[in-house]
This record gives sequence, C-alpha cells and structure tokens, in this order.
Amino acid sequence: MPVSPLHDLGVIIETLDKAGQLIRVRSEIDPVHQLASVAAHFEGRAQAVLFENVRGQEHPVFTGLYWSRELLAELIGAEEKKLASHISGKVQQWQDDPFDKAVEPLVVETGPVKEVTQPVVDLFRLPIPTHAERDGGPYIDAGVVVVTDPETGVRNASIQRFQLVDRDRLHINIDAGRHLQLALENARNRGETLKFSLNIGVGPGVHFAAVTPAEAAPPDTDELGIASVFHGDPVELVRGDQPEIELIAHAMYALECEIVPGEVADEGPFAEVTGYYAKVAPRPVVHVRAVHHRASPVFQTILCGKEVWNSAGVLGEASVLSSVRRQVPGILDVYFPHGGCGFYHAVVQIQQKRAGWAQLAVMSAFAAFPPLKMVTVVDEDVNIRDASDVEWALTTRLDPTTGVITVPEVFGHGLNPTFPDYFGAKIGFNATHPFPKTYAYERVRLKQFSVEGLDIDVPEPNTARPSAVDKWTAAERAERGTPAQGKKSSGAIM
Repeated sequence: MPVSPLHDLGVIIETLDKAGQLIRVRSEIDPVHQLASVAAHFEGRAQAVLFENVRGQEHPVFTGLYWSRELLAELIGAEEKKLASHISGKVQQWQDDPFDKAVEPLVVETGPVKEVTQPVVDLFRLPIPTHAERDGGPYIDAGVVVVTDPETGVRNASIQRFQLVDRDRLHINIDAGRHLQLALENARNRGETLKFSLNIGVGPGVHFAAVTPAEAAPPDTDELGIASVFHGDPVELVRGDQPEIELIAHAMYALECEIVPGEVADEGPFAEVTGYYAKVAPRPVVHVRAVHHRASPVFQTILCGKEVWNSAGVLGEASVLSSVRRQVPGILDVYFPHGGCGFYHAVVQIQQKRAGWAQLAVMSAFAAFPPLKMVTVVDEDVNIRDASDVEWALTTRLDPTTGVITVPEVFGHGLNPTFPDYFGAKIGFNATHPFPKTYAYERVRLKQFSVEGLDIDVPEPNTARPSAVDKWTAAERAERGTPAQGKKSSGAIM
C-alpha cells in the first residue's frame, strides 16, 4: 500500500472535506451543461466541488482539484510560489535514475478498482458530463491512459480526451508527438490492435506522470515512475480481464479499451485548453471491452479553464525550469500565466550574469516545451506572477530592434488555432535591462518601515453607507436632478 494519500482520490476527497475545502452540491444537477456551469461559480477557489446528486446517475462527480494552485500546493506539501520547483525536483529525482527498481510500478493481485465489474459494458451508466454549449457530447477529459508499447514493451501514461458516442464506444483525440501515437503506429506496423486502460479518478501523482512533457520523459522510460516518486512507494497496477491490459489499482474507474488502427470516425467539437472549440475531424475509434470501478466510485472531470491551465501548465513550468536551468546560468523561476492558457506563454525570471543569456533562455524554453508560442524573459526584480509587472518590464526594458526573437515555421501545439497542422511561428521577448545594469534602469524602491506600534485609525468599510446621491436634500434633488436625470434644463439653448 502506498504511503502517501496522493495515490487515492477517495482519501484526497476526505482530506479536503475535513479541511473545509470541499464544496458539496446536494441539489439534483443535470450533467448536460448545468454541472459545468455550477462548478464555474467556484472556479479558482482553494476548494474543490463534489456533485452528490447527478440527474439519472447513481454516483457523484468531482471537480476542481487543480483549479487553485493554493489548494494543490497544500495537498502535496509545497509552497504555492515554489510549486513548479517542487514538482521539477520530483521529476528530476526520477530522471536521475528512471530504471530504479524502487520507483518501478508494482503489479499486484487486486485493488479497489476491481471491486465491481459491469456484467455488460454500458458507458451511459457513468456520470460523464457535457461541459460547453457546443461540445459534441459527453467527454471523459481527466482519464489517464496506461498503455504498453507493443514494439518496445515500455509503459506510457498520458491524458487524452474521449467523446462518448455509444454504450461501448468512444472517439479519441491523440495529440501529435505523444508516445501514445507512437504506440498506435507500432501496433499498426505489427498488424495488431492497440489495447490500453483508461483510468478515471486518480491522484495527482499519476496525473502529473501522465502530463509530464514527452521531452522530459523519453519513450524508453516508464513515466509511472514519476508517480511512484510522488507517492513515496511504487504505483500499484492490477491486470484487467485481458491480461495485457494494466489498470491503476486505486483508480475510481478503469476501462479496458482497444483501438483498431485505421478505424476512424468524427470526434468533436470540444472546449479545449485554448478557450476555443477543437474542430470536428476523423479520429480513432475506441472499443470498450470492460468497465471496472470501486463499490462507491466518484467520477472526476476537469473544467475547461483554470483547472486545465494549472494541471498541465505546472508540469510545463517544471519541465522548462529544470531544462533551462541546466543550459542557462542565472535562471530563478518560470511561470505559465493563465492569459497564455497555462500552456502557450512562459515568463522566465533571470539574474543576468552575462550579456546575451536572456536570448538563450528564450530558445531553451521553446526546446524544453514545444507547445509554447511565446516566451518573455525578465529580471529578478520583476514579479513574474503579476501581469502588470511583466507588462512594465516589456514597456520599459524591451528594445524592439534587438529584443524580439521570431521563429517561423516550427512545430507547435495543434489545438492553438495559430498552429494549423501543428505548424506556425513563435515569438520571444527579452524584457531585461542591458547588461551590465546602468543607473537608468535602477528600479524605484521605498525604504521599508514597520507599521507595528504606530497609532493608526483604520475604519472598517461600511457596506450599508449611503451614496452621495442619498445625502442630497429634496431641494437639492429638485435643483440638480439625479445623476440619471442630469441637471434640470433652464430652457436656455447653450
């Protein structure tokens, strides 16, 4: 049994509940549009949401685990501002020896996920929500795929989106460049189908392993070892009804799936990380051969927006921070702002030690995380988590003639509409002061004094206080008119 509660979403939900960080929605909620709409009212809070009464369904739906960095940092035992560095350290620990037996996933006899097996596959019995108005239907968007490459025998974990189309059929979008795509190609070349498990309701360790960029986890390594590092013990797997398929033992649900290479059907649209809808296109068909779940499962979904930006972005930050630090001295921190969808813009903080290193940081960041479209490099006196401060650096330190780096016709992220067919242009900004620093770029600072012990009267805001209009007398109103009416006309033409 893993030593950390991070292995089990059920334990996590209990932990959040005890800490007052779980919002329970007890009213009946329609999974079509209403569930996502209600969840959005709480988006970004340091609280997650459990929908206990989902219309037409037996089991609840959980969301919000990743939409607050404060909540996520508390859960995994890190400081919020050092979240990327904390995760980077865990990934680095795995990278130092990815073949260490201590982190190798462990196949066990059975686990909670196999407490119940549907006698006949019926995906309509899962409380799969439909989020956005134009979504093509219900979507599984937080499930972790675990596949063994038929050519190499190496496991891979990833998160893809799955559209529900029938009782035993899903359509999947596979991002270009992902190891799952390579496994599918290898199955095609061998004349085989590709079998895998889709695991829903897993802890952050498995989730982080699944969203670790391919550049940080080579295809000859088992990414689930990253989850083992987070757990402090090997991830536990159980075999499915088809022995070549492995399930996450502590998942809430696990689906045994099969793709016939070349079999495609329309998938989409879906509200994606960009805030736009992914287009309808022919994509692989997934046949679900078995559905396993806990006796009392909770279905996990991720809301398009902050939760996606954080859950993917924090791993992108960790990857860029680790990689760029190794190549460019002086790198202090990296942040993927929500304005860049937590995926396409990296703000890199550097303490300059030599001219030209900021430009190197731009190119290094692009190489470390190919989905990036934009990189902004700033000095150590700029708060990279404050958009106004970053803008201040851009407007007062960027030299447009030398500080703008463009990279035309390069691989990017296909969900970004400016990268059709995963091909487009990227841009970097060197918003740092010249090196060496001159007096002209010395930032204004106030000398710091404590207010402790000073006699200061700070009145409490009175929310019931009358407005200026309320204070007018009747005579003043007659003379001036209300702000809505404007001043009374004297009849004169001005």
